[in-house]
Amino acid sequence: MCAFGKYQRRNLRIVYDAIGTLADAVGRELNQPAYLDIMMPPLIAKWQQLSNSDKDLFPLLECFTSIAQALGTGFSQFAQPVFQRCINIIQSQQLAKVDPVSAGVQYDREFIVCSLDLLSGLSEGLGSGIESLVSQSSLRDLLLQCCMDDAPDVRQSAFALLGDLARVCPIHLHPRLSEFLDVASKQLNTPKLKETISVANNACWAIGELAVKVRQEISPIVMTVISSLVPILQHAEELNKSLIENSAITLGRLAWVCPELVSPHMEHFMQSWCIALSLIRDDIEKEDAFRGLCAMVRANPSGALSSLVFMCKAIASWHEIRSEDLHNEVCQVLNGYKQMLKDEGWEQCMSALEPAAKEKLSKYQV
Repeated sequence: MCAFGKYQRRNLRIVYDAIGTLADAVGRELNQPAYLDIMMPPLIAKWQQLSNSDKDLFPLLECFTSIAQALGTGFSQFAQPVFQRCINIIQSQQLAKVDPVSAGVQYDREFIVCSLDLLSGLSEGLGSGIESLVSQSSLRDLLLQCCMDDAPDVRQSAFALLGDLARVCPIHLHPRLSEFLDVASKQLNTPKLKETISVANNACWAIGELAVKVRQEISPIVMTVISSLVPILQHAEELNKSLIENSAITLGRLAWVCPELVSPHMEHFMQSWCIALSLIRDDIEKEDAFRGLCAMVRANPSGALSSLVFMCKAIASWHEIRSEDLHNEVCQVLNGYKQMLKDEGWEQCMSALEPAAKEKLSKYQV
């Protein structure tokens, strides 16, 4: 840390980058008083030296983002001034965009992007501990403005933060929920989708995160979003893998919370959706998507009949469903189709599967 007193601007960037990389690599191990006493005082001193319009803030904001994610709740003691400064920077930059004289700074959207990313890092690190900071700030309204910005990189970071806040303090997004959902859904239905794929990806993920928190309140936007997700899934080979995954998960989450709205349209998307689901690794998001699949099948069993082989392949893609209740739901779905099709029809379906897939389905008592 001696480097802080000696290094010039360009070399300090290298130091910030090294600290950020270290934080990313060691994670929670960094959260020990002895390490923090060495690392944080010189970083905070630099943070206090730099003005809100100094571009040397960029690498420092990025460094703090990595530290906040690594320390988790250990960052709480530093969180309030860092959070407030991010809010101040976004506010002054949004003013500078329309009136640089009043703002006293020239507009540079990189300040907004770095501040949004640091707020995401704080949200990820502090979890629900960020709630008291959000509740006493103007973040909700600033964030909505950023989600509507004309610059794709600002929107990309804004939707990432929207998804992070949906996870930890959705109640503070509530007063403007319909506006957030409306602007997020518009990112999925644009002729320039391939040019703004990262924006669409983050917006799609944020909609799914909001859906599992606000449940039925998402219903007014459900069909608008579904009508954008289906073409994305149907053109999977032309698009980014991450967008396909997020589209499949968000579709499943919407189906989980509003099966009565989504299930009548199942036959239009079951095949491409199941193909996408079968490529997703086991995790909690995949569990949510399969809860949606089970909810839709209960509501409209005949809607999946023509895509049953693809649904079986998607179920066989699980290494292990850890949730006991979801495992039981999947058992009920498969056994329901086995009874519906009778022996001959079921055997015909099974014969279309690879031996490995058939073996995996045996876990579900079929």
